[in-house]
Amino acid sequence: MNIENSRDYYGKVLGGSDDLKTDACCTTEAPPPAIMDAMMNVHEEVRARYYGCGLVSPQAIEGAHILDLGSGSGQDAYILAQIVGEAGTVTGVDTTPEQLAVANDHLEWHREKFGYAKSNVMFVEGDIEKLDQLDLPANHYDVIVSNCVINLVADKHAVFSAAYRLLKPGGELYFSDVYSDRRVPTHLQSDPVLHGECLSGALYWGDFIDHAKKAGFLDPRLVFSRPLAIGDKDVAAKLDGINFHSATYRLFKLPDLETQCEDYGQAVIYRGTIRGQERVFELDEHHHIEAGKIFPICGNSWKMLADSRFAEHFTFIGDFSTHYGIFPDCGIAAPFADGAGESSASAPAACC
Repeated sequence: MNIENSRDYYGKVLGGSDDLKTDACCTTEAPPPAIMDAMMNVHEEVRARYYGCGLVSPQAIEGAHILDLGSGSGQDAYILAQIVGEAGTVTGVDTTPEQLAVANDHLEWHREKFGYAKSNVMFVEGDIEKLDQLDLPANHYDVIVSNCVINLVADKHAVFSAAYRLLKPGGELYFSDVYSDRRVPTHLQSDPVLHGECLSGALYWGDFIDHAKKAGFLDPRLVFSRPLAIGDKDVAAKLDGINFHSATYRLFKLPDLETQCEDYGQAVIYRGTIRGQERVFELDEHHHIEAGKIFPICGNSWKMLADSRFAEHFTFIGDFSTHYGIFPDCGIAAPFADGAGESSASAPAACC
């Protein structure tokens, strides 16, 4: 049902983003200035058919090769195409013909708007549950993005596994989606409106962490989240008791990450060289790294910076020669420490 309903809902039922019944497939946070400027260079028809729940704008992507899963009418792809520049590429994958038609109709318009000699964007029709059938190159993409689409597919593990295979070592899956605070009951999962509104296919956050880690993404990092409003009373009645959040995560392809955030006495100094985040670099919601200041960091965070495209923007202090246990205020406390009776929900989480 999932693919057919998605094609019908986004290709035929919805005429534009104004037809949505909830804000689950809407982006409410204000874009950074560079993203806002790039958005103004996107064709108005593409913008009118945009359905997303977050800002998929990873940092330091100049010259990068990006794959956009569920690219829709192409707004995110055309924004990212401007940021990566002519040396980079953006490949969008989508399964809805009507959305792809809008995206493809404006390829040349955007090339001219951007002032590029040739287009650095292409769109591929396909099911993101079956990326292995699309002849996409393995170990190729610097970043894979997705904006409120993985919730629409049934086999979410297949998406995460394929993304891991397609990313370069040190690359990342940077995506926004909808999450629930409990598993959505089976009888609601087949509701076409709830599915099209990105709710009935939402992942229970605990299941998402499990899917991500089994695919190889060992330390998922939350970048941003917000509660979702259900404005339609009929939709709200069906979902009574379930809370939903839009959240942006980044998942790094780093097979040597540990299951906990471990302390090796390491630190980094941010050089302030990433465009748009010259003063403070935001790795995730708990790591806002001020330029020029020594910033203590766990081993996993160290690897996310040292073994990725971010390495040139940091000075690294220390190594892995001495282990000091769990990084302070990171994840769950050791079970034999004071306060071990606290639940993980109430324990501080600086890294995880």
